[in-house]
Amino acid sequence: MRTHDGEFILKVPGSIANLGPGFDTLAVAVQLYLTLRVRPGTGKGLQFNFTNVQLEGENYIERGLRYLATRHGFTIPPLDIEVESEIPMKGGLGSSAAATVAGLRLYEALAGPIDEQELLTAACELEGHPDNVAAALLGGLTVSCEVPGALRVLRAQWPESLAILAATPEVHLATRASRAVLPELVPRGDAIFNVQRVAFLLEALRSADFALLHEAIEDRLHQPYRAAIVPGLNEALALKHPSLLGVCLSGAGPTILALAQQHLDEISDELRAIYAKLNIPVRVRVLHVHPTNGRKPDAAHSYCVDTAATWSR
Repeated sequence: MRTHDGEFILKVPGSIANLGPGFDTLAVAVQLYLTLRVRPGTGKGLQFNFTNVQLEGENYIERGLRYLATRHGFTIPPLDIEVESEIPMKGGLGSSAAATVAGLRLYEALAGPIDEQELLTAACELEGHPDNVAAALLGGLTVSCEVPGALRVLRAQWPESLAILAATPEVHLATRASRAVLPELVPRGDAIFNVQRVAFLLEALRSADFALLHEAIEDRLHQPYRAAIVPGLNEALALKHPSLLGVCLSGAGPTILALAQQHLDEISDELRAIYAKLNIPVRVRVLHVHPTNGRKPDAAHSYCVDTAATWSR
């Protein structure tokens, strides 16, 4: 139900992509939210009010909404949309993917539900890579596979006992810039290295055999190249603590992810110390996973048919 004046609220989670070796494949949704408060418009067209973030460049929420509206021949009514975000812009925590998904979910709220496969494919077409948008749409841990004309996604629960520490320095790094440093070709040995570790990582998370994580989260496809433009990455990857289970870059960066089950305060202090030496302000926090919905895909579909977005009406 909507309120008497037609207002509704839409929340979409942020996400952590790659998880080390799973470049453009693995992601996990986290409880940092992009929130839209939508009301019938008092004027013409779409009116956006960004309350705590500054829009830089294209409005991905509007882009996603118009993308589906054009495809389906839907006329968008006048709307007043208030936008608030807990997801750092250009921080490697899925801010652009959340905005894209919010636009697609907004279309659904206006025009009615559409096939989840279409949402996944449209989100991937708009974002250019599947990992973050899959997690933002489905929640939990997602594994994405692009096939001709579509995006297939498998998902799983994140182990509840495995904590995610995220260190986000006050440095903006656009995904486009972070991708620009990556080579077109990589050595075969590096490709094999990553394939082995993706398989190892997924099994370690499934079985909760966290002793495997330190090796399983290693990467040779993107982190070595991004280290030159991500402050503190080399230092964080070299971090040693008895309770530290693994370190990797969050998405394109500059946020850095650490996995642990205990002594979180000590590990957080060591992460802060890295940036203190670099004279860069940083925020270190424990991120909780936005859960996958409880419905499992049937044999014919690898995508989820329930929304991972949180609706309040």
